[in-house]
Formats: sequence, C-alpha cells, structure tokens
Amino acid sequence: MLCSLCNGTTRNFEVINEREYHQCINCKAVLLSPESYLSPQEEKFRYRLHNNDINDPGYIEFVSPVINKIKSDISPDSIGLDFGCGTGPVIASELEKSGYDIQLYDPYFQPNQKLLKKQYDFIICCEVMEHFQKPFEEFNLLRSLLRTGGKLYCKTEVWNDAIDFQGWHYKNDLTHVIFYNRESILWIKENLQFSSVDIYEELMVFTK
Repeated sequence: MLCSLCNGTTRNFEVINEREYHQCINCKAVLLSPESYLSPQEEKFRYRLHNNDINDPGYIEFVSPVINKIKSDISPDSIGLDFGCGTGPVIASELEKSGYDIQLYDPYFQPNQKLLKKQYDFIICCEVMEHFQKPFEEFNLLRSLLRTGGKLYCKTEVWNDAIDFQGWHYKNDLTHVIFYNRESILWIKENLQFSSVDIYEELMVFTK
C-alpha cells in the first residue's frame, strides 16, 4: 500500500489482532491497513463512547497544554475553529470562558460545511489527526482555513522507535488509523507549506 500522507512506499510493520500496520519508508508514519477501517456508522458509535465531558476536570487537565498555549499565543479577539470537536468541545468551552470566539465543526456531530468556507486566526485539532483516513487532504484543508500567520494546534500521541508498538495503548483505539512521528510532522510542515512548526511532546503548533 502507499502512504496516505505522502504517497510514499510502505513496508510491513506489525500484525496485531488481525489488524495490519505498515510504515512509510519516506515520512515514517505508521498506517493501519484500510481493510481494518471501521465503517462510518461504527466510527460514530465509538466516538459517542469517548468521555469528553466539558465539565470533567480530568479531561480539562488532559487538554490544558493546548488551552494554555493558545492563551499565550492568541488574543481573545481572534476567531477560532474547533475542527473535529466531537460530542464535548472541552477546549472551545474553556476558551470561551476567557472571551474567545470559536466555531465548532465535526463531520458527525457538528457538520456545518459553511464553516469550511471561511478563514480563521487559529484552529484546534485535538486528538483528531490520528483519525484522518486521508491526512494529506485534511491538512491541506486545514491550512486553507487559516489566515496568513494563523496557527494550527494539533494534539496527538507521537510515536517513536523507543516505543513498543505491540504494547502501545494508543494503537488500541479502533478509530485510530495513522500514527505520526517527528519526521511525519516535519514532512507536513515542508510539503504543505506551513512557515513553521513547533513540537512540544504531544502538542504541535503549525504556523501558516
């Protein structure tokens, strides 16, 4: 199979519970074989099981690095988009308490296509990019939605060679289809023409 991010050649990587994974030789992303993708109905059902309660202190703490980085970078009079907000837009809810104006988009739960015709000062993409079945197209879209100088805040667990993939909990979510490492992230920056990317463990900030 070809890499869904960079269209590069892949090699066999792991087979776990009859699910095949491949690694791109070029950008180093680890990819679930499309034969193991869930149907849209199965995917939506599993998203409903995610515990993203806007009043859950534990989840607020989990996403606090994104909230704090946005507050340090972006003024409250800016317009933002929570892309893939799911059933509980925790980050948007917390930022709105500080006066931020944030629109909500999710293909299943907030499918307002009109929001994808506008541009924003910043975009939140928290625990979303690992679900991208067509990551090149999705990142291309995200870049197009940013104004010049705008920032894209992505949160995902980043894989590296020191992690035992067989025992890695992050791959166990059946809706996760692509796992990025540092090289994958730098590939996105270079090939989708972001001016810069800053990588802070599980938080990446792309600037247009």
